[in-house]
Amino acid sequence: MYQDDVVLCASSKYTKKYYLNEDFEGLPQPVKDELKIMCVLFTEEIGGTLTLSFDEEGRLSLATDAEENDLLFDEIGSVLKIKKLQKEKAELFESLEMYYRVFFLGEEE
Repeated sequence: MYQDDVVLCASSKYTKKYYLNEDFEGLPQPVKDELKIMCVLFTEEIGGTLTLSFDEEGRLSLATDAEENDLLFDEIGSVLKIKKLQKEKAELFESLEMYYRVFFLGEEE
């Protein structure tokens, strides 16, 4: 069983890069594409970095971070945008949590 959070993917406005954890290469291509688009659009609009990760119980969380001197980072907008994504992408996030619990934590469906 995993003891620490496991990063699914991340995007950074600073480096202009997107990262998908290679452990999740088995996800269907449309899901990987949707995650990439969602993360990159988020960081382009809000700034900073966005990280999607699973906790030890298989719950998916979205977290933002910004450099201390980043005056363009929209902290309030980031909270609102995450809430909006959680609502709009609820089915995707639930499916990802199920995928993680079955394939990584070994739980039965």
